[in-house]
Amino acid sequence: MSTDPQGLDTAIVAEWLSSVAPDAVAGPFEATLITGGKSNLTYLVTDGVHEYVVRRPPLGHVLATAHDMGREYRIMDALRSTAVPVPTMVALCDDADVIGAPFYVMQKVAGTPYSRAEQLAPLGADRTRAITERMVDTLATLHAVDYRAAGLGEFGRPDGYLRRQVSRWKKQLAASSTRELPGMDQLVEHLDRNVPTGGEGTIVHGDYRLDNLLVDTDPVTAEDTVTAVLDWEMSTLGDPLTDVAVMLAYQQLAETSPASGAVVTDAPLAPGYLDREAVLARYAAASGRDVSDIGYHLSLAFFKLAVILEGIHFRHAQGQTVGAGFDGIGDMIAPLIDAGRAASR
Repeated sequence: MSTDPQGLDTAIVAEWLSSVAPDAVAGPFEATLITGGKSNLTYLVTDGVHEYVVRRPPLGHVLATAHDMGREYRIMDALRSTAVPVPTMVALCDDADVIGAPFYVMQKVAGTPYSRAEQLAPLGADRTRAITERMVDTLATLHAVDYRAAGLGEFGRPDGYLRRQVSRWKKQLAASSTRELPGMDQLVEHLDRNVPTGGEGTIVHGDYRLDNLLVDTDPVTAEDTVTAVLDWEMSTLGDPLTDVAVMLAYQQLAETSPASGAVVTDAPLAPGYLDREAVLARYAAASGRDVSDIGYHLSLAFFKLAVILEGIHFRHAQGQTVGAGFDGIGDMIAPLIDAGRAASR
């Protein structure tokens, strides 16, 4: 009887990986589900010699422009030549017939994705503050990458990025919601009418927050360092302030609406975590960018988060999510809409 986690056939993955990278497989694979993926599914896979991470889209209802495995693979592979810490890519399978969906394999990276305040609290306020500073500095480093030199000149279209974002997420909402969402029409109207003039485009992560980073203690300096930036499924070329706004939006939710913020992360509640003003000021200083339009970007960030969670609620209602922690997500949409409208004011 198979002990494979749902969504992954380890024998098939091992056979496929052996065919494209013979030295990468030393024996049968065993896998465990790392995250049930409120978005993509992530598995730790080992053959007793190697340790890999496998990523694939969620089961069931998948939005047309979301969960692009090739996109995640391509950007991390390109960023290996830059100062941005990312895992080493092993192989990409874009043939959905192999396991039922495209997937990719990457090397496991040491580190902890700090998503909970209780994980950070034992480190103390000083270490937590330093980790937060490195999170912000890593984002500035990402936004400083010459994407053309990294081979990503065709990865997106910076011109008109914000207007396309509003249009795209409106379509995503229409594809994954079957209920009335009070206040959503007013939020969308604000976003449609007040698109700021975009500045210089950069690589945009799309879902930047502390628990999408791996943090480990450097064996030489004994300092906590960011060893990898993960979860690039929404990455593109666009306005860098969208990443800053998403980071601040998660923090605002944790600080002002604990029931909503805790669905994703309550790490910003840990002693020593930089407050939102300090996060924004540090990013502005590290990047040299004007952050005066952050209000609009915050409205857009809360809108996107609301659409994402509504999609998860939709899949969960159809029994198509894997793992725990999905009950009650549908109730978390209203605070996001309210926060988006408040940011617009």
